[in-house]
Amino acid sequence: MADGNENRGRLRSSHQAHRPISGDASSGPFDGATGLLFEQAMAQTRMAVCLTDPNQKDDPIVFCNEAFQQLTGYRADEIVGRNCRFLQGPGTDQAQVGKIREAISAEEVAVVELLNYRKDGTSFWNTLHLGPIYDEEGRLKYFFGSQWDVTDIHQSRAEERHAKAMAREISHRLKNVFAVIGGIVTITGRSMDARAVAAKINERVQALGRSYEPTLDEAVLGTIHVGQAIRSVLSPYDPEENRILLNGNGVRTEPNAISAIGLTLHELATNATKYGALSQEGGMVEVSWQHTRDKLGRSALQIEWKEKGGPAIDGPPQSEGTGFNIAETLLAHSRGVLEKEWERDGLRAQVTIPIANG
Repeated sequence: MADGNENRGRLRSSHQAHRPISGDASSGPFDGATGLLFEQAMAQTRMAVCLTDPNQKDDPIVFCNEAFQQLTGYRADEIVGRNCRFLQGPGTDQAQVGKIREAISAEEVAVVELLNYRKDGTSFWNTLHLGPIYDEEGRLKYFFGSQWDVTDIHQSRAEERHAKAMAREISHRLKNVFAVIGGIVTITGRSMDARAVAAKINERVQALGRSYEPTLDEAVLGTIHVGQAIRSVLSPYDPEENRILLNGNGVRTEPNAISAIGLTLHELATNATKYGALSQEGGMVEVSWQHTRDKLGRSALQIEWKEKGGPAIDGPPQSEGTGFNIAETLLAHSRGVLEKEWERDGLRAQVTIPIANG
């Protein structure tokens, strides 16, 4: 009767589903046509179901359907007459078993998740739903129990926990790498009398670190929350949180795009702090992001940068500086572009990066 793993989940036909509704109803464990209907309905469901009789000694099982037999590997004649505890084993959590006892004692509905064992010794995670059934006069007649194999869900949870633990470890190591790089740059700049250059390099390294830091836990999902990365990169430039307006929904993108996005926003914010909207009182920056199509029709992430309230601009600067060159080079590696318009009331910039899963 015990099936191999390849047969689990495929419900076999059952004699329970082919008994006549009329005729001799005494052939089944329940009386009358209603009882037969119940048995036939239970035979059709893929959910493992059993009934126990709390009025008998040790509350034995008095009915189980075909799905119950397939789930546990036992035949009906090996199940009926036994208390459900025969499915327990060395890994079964006794705290969960205690909840079952309490529910039975109080005649309450309960849902517990516990490790059970099949006839062949293999284990499975069982979501057990049990509850009392009363007769017409309100007397306790049976306890109903439905079992659902949730082993796959447990396995997925375990894999997700492992992936998140790995992400936290990578995040920790990545922070150490950024700290070491920063230390090397500082010492090198000091020894070569280039402290200002070293400071600029360190600002960019730190911007990269901030863009990755809030996203690593989610990177295991394959995409990351764009808004989290943008907020993290720009937060040092708006400590009061009232000068940079962020407008975006729950857009997600590929982790690989974060380096270019983080460094580009850092350069835009640095420029705004020195020369643009953030360089004087009342200036504001609005940043928005969305999924869109680029000029070649590819799925893309688009980030808009709009400044206003800063010093009046007479036109593009003669030199845009090293920072923008670095950002544009990084974006080019991701097939992205940075487009800038030096409007009189402030810089307008648009970052567009093609993405595979848009």
